[in-house]
Amino acid sequence: MTEASVPILMYHSVATDPNEATRALSVAPDAFAQQLAVIGDLGLTPVDTADLAARWRSGRPLPERPVLITFDDGYEGVHRHALPVLAGHGFAATLFVSTGWIRGAYDTGGGLDTMLDWDQVRELAAAGVEIGGHSHTHPQLDQLDDDALRHELVHCKEIVAAELGAVPASFAYPYGYSSRRVRQAVRATGYAQALAVGNDLARRRQGPYALRRVTVRRGTGIEEFARLVEGRAIARNFAGDRALTKGYALVRRARQVRRKAIRSRV
Repeated sequence: MTEASVPILMYHSVATDPNEATRALSVAPDAFAQQLAVIGDLGLTPVDTADLAARWRSGRPLPERPVLITFDDGYEGVHRHALPVLAGHGFAATLFVSTGWIRGAYDTGGGLDTMLDWDQVRELAAAGVEIGGHSHTHPQLDQLDDDALRHELVHCKEIVAAELGAVPASFAYPYGYSSRRVRQAVRATGYAQALAVGNDLARRRQGPYALRRVTVRRGTGIEEFARLVEGRAIARNFAGDRALTKGYALVRRARQVRRKAIRSRV
């Protein structure tokens, strides 16, 4: 039997006029509406991250033609523009928040554009959007020492639990970067599953802490989007991204080795 593969869509900002920092990874509101209409027209079944992972973990069957709609960081347009479209279709989704970027008591000032506030996050949760963790300050987690890594994961989890009254079950790695050490730390913190990027379809064999996603950008046309959610031509669409990812992974590993060597000499 062929292993089931699931498209997990990674969105960031949904905005009419995004700033330069977020433009490339933003989606215009009308484009987002058209994309969700495609999901409906194709008869796909949106599920959230916790549901997909739980089904794979337990062996329960997946729904007919599953797809995941996920948002990273916590931009205000997810509430303003995305939520009404999601609600109109009755679609499930997951929002991964960087708690230090959400407007309110824990705001570190690092948000790249207008961010959600906690009332808006609560409204998203009340509407059925799963709220997951995305670290506190959105660093490259694999570049942190153990103490800083634990703080990013635990502080994020505790803030979400305090604000929403529910412990987040799912996590997404900032920038999509992880390592075995990071994945072990995410699991030890109590997250039940975590999403990377990888620009590939998600499969059970990837494991619950390394499920892959495909990137939706401002330049993603509607025909390309249809191919993504149908799982067609993924490798061709993201060939350039994969080459850059592999190259930068080598750079990150070299940096880690260098830092370990420096620490061992101190």
